[in-house]
Amino acid sequence: MPEPTSSDRAVQALEDVTADTRPRLPGDGTDPHVPVAATVVIVRDRPAGPEILMIERPDRGSFAGAWVFPGGKLEDADRAAAHALPSRPTAWRPRPVADEGTLRATADELAAAHHAGARETEEETGLRVDAASLVALSCWDPPPGIALRIRTWFFLALDPGGALTLAPDEVANARWVQPAEMLDRHGRGEVTLYPPTWVTLHELAAQPDAAAMLGMARMSGIRRFETVARRGGEGPMLLWQGDAAYHDAMGDAPSRHRLEMAALPWIYTRTD
Repeated sequence: MPEPTSSDRAVQALEDVTADTRPRLPGDGTDPHVPVAATVVIVRDRPAGPEILMIERPDRGSFAGAWVFPGGKLEDADRAAAHALPSRPTAWRPRPVADEGTLRATADELAAAHHAGARETEEETGLRVDAASLVALSCWDPPPGIALRIRTWFFLALDPGGALTLAPDEVANARWVQPAEMLDRHGRGEVTLYPPTWVTLHELAAQPDAAAMLGMARMSGIRRFETVARRGGEGPMLLWQGDAAYHDAMGDAPSRHRLEMAALPWIYTRTD
């Protein structure tokens, strides 16, 4: 039997947890008991086009062998340091509007995520980014019901300059790469990407330069990906708000917001 390609790892992980998922309930996306993490997409301009910094995780532990953006879980120190930020980041406002306590908790979480993203980036790569300057791009909440859920905030930041100093226990390799190049490599089965990373690369690949990437994030606001995992006729897929099958059984729904992962290359469809 042939060895699975590295990109199959994410699909296998999804297959393994799909049976454990349950329908989403109000409040799942802001559940205070779910661990929280932050990751930072560092971007820079080059003559051939904008590049982003990606790191490869060691072939063990969480996201073993995957290419990701620098980041990690929030710590108590991040929540304490969040109060030192010049201004409080604007939190996502749920629909229907949540109670004010939930909104305050989300704002606190986002502020702490800013600091965690900056701290983890420096620890893993040696690059120092200003926590207050990070531009929030998205927040990813895994399917409810699975054993390990980590809600992750994604940020964008301009390259602060300086040499990379990689943390040997957490980073096996690092590369500056154009988003489309990494997607192409994944489509050929050469690298492992997990869905939040893949979708983020897909969105950034359409932007002509670093300023446009940050501008897109500011204009669109923080996008929530409150995930539902399903198995379609061809294989596993992830669905998000806006897909007509998000709350219902699979069918021929006209609106789409999903990632189909049955075969390479993956197919992301979003109809607004």
